[in-house]
Amino acid sequence: MADRRFAGQVALVTGGASGIGAGIARRLAAEGASVTIGDSNPPAQADGLASALMDVRDETSVRRGVAAVVDNHGRLDILVNCAGIPGPTSVKITDYRAEEFDQVVAVNLRGAFLTTRAAIETMLPRSYGRILHLVSIAGKEGNPGMVGYSASKAGMTGLIKGVGKEYATSGITVNGLAPAVIRTPMIADVTPEMLSYMESRIPMGRLGTIEEVASLACWIVSPEASFNTGCIFDLSGGRATW
Repeated sequence: MADRRFAGQVALVTGGASGIGAGIARRLAAEGASVTIGDSNPPAQADGLASALMDVRDETSVRRGVAAVVDNHGRLDILVNCAGIPGPTSVKITDYRAEEFDQVVAVNLRGAFLTTRAAIETMLPRSYGRILHLVSIAGKEGNPGMVGYSASKAGMTGLIKGVGKEYATSGITVNGLAPAVIRTPMIADVTPEMLSYMESRIPMGRLGTIEEVASLACWIVSPEASFNTGCIFDLSGGRATW
């Protein structure tokens, strides 16, 4: 592990109360960052990390969350957006309710739009920033039975690539990390049939770990990754083919 490479930097990790977000938040803090967890259910105690109530679907909530980080620390260097929900699984589109589709898109895609916009507004005056969204291999390949999740993650990929190009000369990078299925609490919401399908597509024959995601995520948001923007990094155990 790199030694204190984020010393003096300030990070906000949305969806950081558990799972991948919590793992990334802990690693950023271990490497010196001042980290705030933004979550709709923030933990009462977060291993010494600050926490803030944040609903990524709500514009006012997102702006307040980002403003609170800046008020407390004077800056925002890093945004890692891990807020996301899978929505229904093993459900064909003909049985997929529009209300459930809207909910998945609101959290995953609208949340990515709102958090990106608020972070860039804060980062621009300093001409530096790192924005990373957790997307998914499902956004590249499509998972059958998960139309809301696959579509929202594909939309996030378009947002990342477009905004990355918009601010390519600003000192702010915007990237995505697309894991295959990772062993997190969120997989409890996935049907056994869908989980078996997703695991069967991974040539390594296993699920990824939170630690593996955190390792790559922290490099992407470090000063070292200065020539990468609008990029989707795969972490798929060999599943990704393009």
